[in-house]
Amino acid sequence: MVASDIQNFAMGRTKVRAYFCYLFSKNIPNRLPSLTQEMVIPNLLKIKADLENCEGVYLLDNAGVQVSPTYTKNKEIEEDIGKIRAERAYYYRAIREGRCSITDPYPSLITNGLTVTASAPIYSEDGKIKFVACLDMPFNSVIEIARLNTLDSFFGIFFKYSYAIFAVALIAVAMLLFLKGIDSFFVYEITPEHFEIKNVFEATILLTLSLAIFDLAKTLIEEEIMGRHKENNISGPHKTMVRFLGSIIIALSIEALMLVFKFAITDPSKLIYAMYIVAGVAMLLIGLAVYIRFTKLKIDE
Repeated sequence: MVASDIQNFAMGRTKVRAYFCYLFSKNIPNRLPSLTQEMVIPNLLKIKADLENCEGVYLLDNAGVQVSPTYTKNKEIEEDIGKIRAERAYYYRAIREGRCSITDPYPSLITNGLTVTASAPIYSEDGKIKFVACLDMPFNSVIEIARLNTLDSFFGIFFKYSYAIFAVALIAVAMLLFLKGIDSFFVYEITPEHFEIKNVFEATILLTLSLAIFDLAKTLIEEEIMGRHKENNISGPHKTMVRFLGSIIIALSIEALMLVFKFAITDPSKLIYAMYIVAGVAMLLIGLAVYIRFTKLKIDE
């Protein structure tokens, strides 16, 4: 296993989960009257037979206790009956989410290699979870399922290089703004003896915009090129928007503060224009907060 395998698994995780969900929904009986273990096991064994490299299948009850042997490729492990699996991710994810789920790769107790477990809750007639069906697959086999097709791979490479070009261009723009901001200290002769608030704020705005654009380029490189954006939280797929808007809000806040000082000294009647910018910043903050809130809710679902 290499790092690219983990990345391929992360990129194709949705595809893998959809594949196993299809197998479970197609073969496992659900919401039937008088649902028993004997009604489920033959269907689990059918799934195992259809999957050439399946390591094993087994059944848990709604408390996480294994109620069937572990059916491997060559034998049945009767000793596993009665073992408590309630602390395992494949159990509590299926119970918590109420749907089919897959685990991250972990060392298999059957083969000692890396494996991925797919699990699905089985509901009784009254809509309560009665069993959890589990299926172990070798990580290498899961990677084969997760691999994107040729067209996906082509566009994946195309977009990766496109993002790289844009990231380099953004870094160049950020460097120009940075140099212009630094140059302002020399042009305006900003020193303790010649300290003008207006000049300092103008230099600060340039440096802040430079930081915002550089941060955007950095995020593009990390997320779209290096593939480090797969965490399921707000710092993942939506980090670019949040961080860039945050930097813009900071820049606008500095601009508003600069105008407040400027108009307070030169023309107090124009302070209303600075307040317009302050109101705009407040609206951006509210919009960003709403965006983060609903984005987090969507991810949690």
